[in-house]
Amino acid sequence: MASSPAVSVPIIDSHIHLYPQSEVETHQWYAEDSPLAKQHSIHEYQTATGAPGNLQGFVFIEVDRKNDNAKDWTFPLQEIAWLRRIVTGQPKEGEGHTAEDGRDCLGIVPWAPVVLGAAELEKYLAAAEKEAGPETWAKVKGFRYLLQDKPNGTALSDDFIEGLKLLGRKKFVFDLGVDQHRRGRIQLEEAVEMIDRAHDGVDEEDKVVFILNHLCKPDLTIVNVQTDPSYIAWRTAMFTLSKCDRTYMKLSGCFSEMPESFRARPAEEILSAILPWLAVVIAAFGPERIMFGSDWPVCTLGVGDEAWKKWRRVVEMTCHMAGLGPEAQTRLWAETAREAYKLGSRPVYKVVDLTRDAPIEEEN
Repeated sequence: MASSPAVSVPIIDSHIHLYPQSEVETHQWYAEDSPLAKQHSIHEYQTATGAPGNLQGFVFIEVDRKNDNAKDWTFPLQEIAWLRRIVTGQPKEGEGHTAEDGRDCLGIVPWAPVVLGAAELEKYLAAAEKEAGPETWAKVKGFRYLLQDKPNGTALSDDFIEGLKLLGRKKFVFDLGVDQHRRGRIQLEEAVEMIDRAHDGVDEEDKVVFILNHLCKPDLTIVNVQTDPSYIAWRTAMFTLSKCDRTYMKLSGCFSEMPESFRARPAEEILSAILPWLAVVIAAFGPERIMFGSDWPVCTLGVGDEAWKKWRRVVEMTCHMAGLGPEAQTRLWAETAREAYKLGSRPVYKVVDLTRDAPIEEEN
């Protein structure tokens, strides 16, 4: 495959996870032998990315803290306290960030017990705001409650729908995490119905914005996409979901859905293998509603320390093959995330040649 020319654009990483070593055991997914069961903080993230001059910052996404089926908020609130230390520049020794690193955190999407309904969600939001403090709360742009591991029907309960409507009234987005690969087409069908019900009877300005994570986790092990029913169901759902103009898609999380043996292959081979999925997402949502996300550090599983750079390379080549010009690429790499999460005005950044990671000029 021919090398793609670099286009210098700003980057906002719309999907990363951070946690200190001292709190790693508070996660639902924790296992002592997991490669993720160690500190992944800002310093580790900077090493993983190479800190290119055009990387403007990131959006933090909750990391699935233990919560006893949404009844115990201790650890989710502890996560917010950790983010407060980052944002306000008050690190504890050994936590992997400095007093200046908070400026890289452009937005925060904590966990929230949406499943409990509007009244309990209101109580949680008040507790979260108190834990965050004004400076950190200003960076909270939305919330996530993972549906990928919940019983069928969870997203369609009256309580869940009312919780989503509350988020919309409060101008928070909802990050939607479903998993077609492991849970089947019902996750996509319920996502479509959930969005319809959450918007039903709601004034346009109060309709909650949905940000879909990781292409909704399709099965990237499929070989024959022309006839495979799983691929066809996923493709149909992407076009259906995209019809709602208050939905956005993250170009992220694909390594986790590939065969494990394939993840270590060169970026060019990975692009060739997953192009049928990437092409559908670009056709359905367009660059104006697609945002780059790395899913770091989850993206490193089976890939290694170069995972962030490899995924960036896959996305660069995707942009080239789709014929996206500088304006469209700027949307995909940064401005879609800025719009969807309401991240504010563009900061000063260094534009770099993406083939060299070396600053070449500075813009506003």
